[in-house]
Amino acid sequence: MTKLSVNVNKIATIRNARGGNTPNVVQVAIDCERFGADGITVHPRPDERHITLKDTYDLAEVVQTEFNIEGYPDERYLKIIKEIKPVQATLVPDPPNVLTSDAGWDTKKHLDFLKGLVNDFKDLGVRSSIFVDTNLVNIEYAAKTGVDRIELYTGPFAQNFEMNPETAVKEYVDAAKLAHDLGLEINAGHDLSQDNLKFFKEKIPHLKEVSIGHALISEALYFGLENTIQQYKYLLNSVQ
Repeated sequence: MTKLSVNVNKIATIRNARGGNTPNVVQVAIDCERFGADGITVHPRPDERHITLKDTYDLAEVVQTEFNIEGYPDERYLKIIKEIKPVQATLVPDPPNVLTSDAGWDTKKHLDFLKGLVNDFKDLGVRSSIFVDTNLVNIEYAAKTGVDRIELYTGPFAQNFEMNPETAVKEYVDAAKLAHDLGLEINAGHDLSQDNLKFFKEKIPHLKEVSIGHALISEALYFGLENTIQQYKYLLNSVQ
């Protein structure tokens, strides 16, 4: 069974556009779990343009499923992980001004840095995940860090899916097979949607979790949050 973690960043974006607390990020996360989400994902960026530091700590008090905190491992992020101890910490190589995560780690170049972080997370009892592309060298070196999981950056897959689905997914299949052989568990995220998720799930072996935010929240504007989450769950569960 592949788990669905709902990224609630976009809920915070809508709230921040007007100030106040509508929509209420904490209540939305509670409702997402009630509607069937297996986890909640946030990415508290330093500029707080969506999820704020306060949101992150408030959510830690209420999330009953898996709390996944993404971020670049600077001092601020590491303090959050140390104090909250979420189920999962996902390391992304984003500089502060990037619009959204759009590349994976060069794990060979940053091997020692990432290895130290993974060891620290293990000491905290936090599952670690490294955001990577399908470059097989990066997956090999991710395994050398001792990380628990990788998260495959699926932006290129989504971008090329309509032109040729089989071509778009091929490198992901190879990457997932290698990761599994190296003892890594596999997450995926970025631009996955109801249009491409079932195909991706059918093709990718050993997929443990997908993290979906932008498409899910956008689709919920038309179909409602509960119905949209159930649609995603159905797509994941209909493929064995």
